[in-house]
Amino acid sequence: MFKIKNAISLIVKAAKAWYNSNPFQFSAIIAYYAILSLPALMIIIFNIVGAIWGRKIVQGEILDEISAAVGSETAESIRMMLVDQGSETTSVFATIVGIGTLIYGSTGVFFQLQEAFDKIWESKQTYANGFLALIYSRLKSFGFILIIGFLLLISFVMTSLLNTFSKRLHSLFPDNFIDFLYIFDIIISLGFIYLLFAAMFKYLPSNTLSWRSVRVGAALTSILFVIGKYLLGIYFSTMQPGSTYGAAGSIILIMLWVSYSSLILFYGAHFTKVYSDKYVLNVKNQALKKPPKK
Repeated sequence: MFKIKNAISLIVKAAKAWYNSNPFQFSAIIAYYAILSLPALMIIIFNIVGAIWGRKIVQGEILDEISAAVGSETAESIRMMLVDQGSETTSVFATIVGIGTLIYGSTGVFFQLQEAFDKIWESKQTYANGFLALIYSRLKSFGFILIIGFLLLISFVMTSLLNTFSKRLHSLFPDNFIDFLYIFDIIISLGFIYLLFAAMFKYLPSNTLSWRSVRVGAALTSILFVIGKYLLGIYFSTMQPGSTYGAAGSIILIMLWVSYSSLILFYGAHFTKVYSDKYVLNVKNQALKKPPKK
């Protein structure tokens, strides 16, 4: 059973494994594929969630989050990337090809994450046939895009409800109660991030893991990700690392944000493996070694 006093040794062991796995190379690869996948990923999410919640509302909410993370100029560049998407009339064949291209392009980041997780967990592909393995990995990656869309939709609904209730309750309750609602909103957002990371750690590797193996690591990764998100926002707003790159500054900022976030994600994956090896797999092995009761 996990004990708090053992947390330091797990953190240190995970940090050593993280450093020895060359995480900066992996994070650079993820950042590169993020740039290639971003247009298709944004279009699919906007259309999936926007079909239910309203495309303009979803676009505004997501771009506000992007603006808070990497700055308004980068958010504006992404907005311009999505302007008038799908306004042109195309043939059925061109539409099918376009949808296939969007799906293939949008899954690039998750496909590369699966490759990285497989190396961390020393997992093997489910299918011996390379083509079937590729199709399965891409379908799995697209499933995560749908999960993101679903979590975003729930997040938007919950945030909207909280904002509506806070405005009506503002005249009835003290400010402390309203502040509690905003804290509750943050907790909900953290919960959605936790579910996403837990699902990624469990299902993205070729060998599916148990929830016992990923729950603690996903929780730690979620906390580190939220802290890193705010620290990166402060860093980008004060240091403006993309300003020296001119017109390419927005792309550089996105790559930097994805790269730094990937470093946190990979550390979380290593911590998850270290935790699983000690408290899940080790317990199973000990149970197997015990002689059966007479």
